[in-house]
Amino acid sequence: MTDYTAVNKTTSVKVRRITVTAIFAALTTLMTAYILHIPFGMNGGYVHLGDTMIYLAAAILPMPYAFAAGAIGGGLADLLTSPVWAPATIIIKMLICLPFSSKGNKIVTKRNVLATIIAFWISAVGYYVAEGIMFGFTAAFFTSISGSIIQSGGSAIAFLIVGAALDRLGFKQNMAKGI
Repeated sequence: MTDYTAVNKTTSVKVRRITVTAIFAALTTLMTAYILHIPFGMNGGYVHLGDTMIYLAAAILPMPYAFAAGAIGGGLADLLTSPVWAPATIIIKMLICLPFSSKGNKIVTKRNVLATIIAFWISAVGYYVAEGIMFGFTAAFFTSISGSIIQSGGSAIAFLIVGAALDRLGFKQNMAKGI
């Protein structure tokens, strides 16, 4: 006989994870493409706080779901605003999830604080290579790195503020324990 309680619980957890992933993808798209979207440089790039949502997703969701939230959210934002960047963004936004950990009861941990710095380097190098391929590596050095510093730095600060607020509310213990 099949234990339907166990099957329902497993299905319920998967549905919740997919739902939270979709919410983070949507928030990433909105925060990247429309909310505080500031065009920067001559390369078609822009500064945004969408990475804040990706960092939060990576600190809350198991890795495959965080990858999906980052790739889908960032990719959709670029398709809506600057499609030439979408292929690079999909890869880079998945990679910036790697240094984060969703284990534990807190969003803001020592590891996740350090992860914002590592995510900056992943993003900066990724977009430098993408921009170098598209526009030449000399021009890319000046435009890509400066934009990455502003974007990643702002996203890291916002992640720490929002993450600390959610930690004070007990978000991971109460709201996210089923994911």
